[in-house]
Amino acid sequence: MAAGVRRVVLLSAREEEAVIDGERAVRESRVAEWTVLRPSWFAQNFSEDFFLPSVLAGDVRLSTGDGQEPFIDVEDIADVAVATLTEDGHAGQTYELSGPRLLTFGEVVAEISRAAGREIRYTALDEERFTAELTQAGTDPHFVEVLRRLFAVIRDGGNAHLSDGVQRVLGREPRDIAGYIEATAASGAWGQPAA
Repeated sequence: MAAGVRRVVLLSAREEEAVIDGERAVRESRVAEWTVLRPSWFAQNFSEDFFLPSVLAGDVRLSTGDGQEPFIDVEDIADVAVATLTEDGHAGQTYELSGPRLLTFGEVVAEISRAAGREIRYTALDEERFTAELTQAGTDPHFVEVLRRLFAVIRDGGNAHLSDGVQRVLGREPRDIAGYIEATAASGAWGQPAA
């Protein structure tokens, strides 16, 4: 603010109790124009670190059950962020951002497997086994607890709804995860099919 910034966009999260304090700080700041973006889970989590090791190993083991998520392409988040930073009319708005369809993690992994041309499976774990496997692998206990809570929200249907933030800001539909999957598979990010 001392440097004259008058417009701020906060990348928050959807259905995430841990982000409430950050959102409150932005709303209560003296920045003249603030906007909050609350995206659903990123499609790119499957290729840029978070789930990539599991995808490469051929077994994505999670406690999300049959819970559905409207995965969003980060390109849409970036487009919305640029628009809200550079265009008028977004001050004081909170936009929930999602992709155009609801999918289970198992359905996404099946689409990735088909596009990559190799077997990649989704293994549904109960919460106890999921946390035990992460703990045994040496995952930080705080991160284990964060994932346990996040996946419980998904498993229980807390994120199983579409949002219209992309349409409201950009005037178009969000990208479908299928396009991301096809492009990522073609790039070789998920390995080459078995010969």
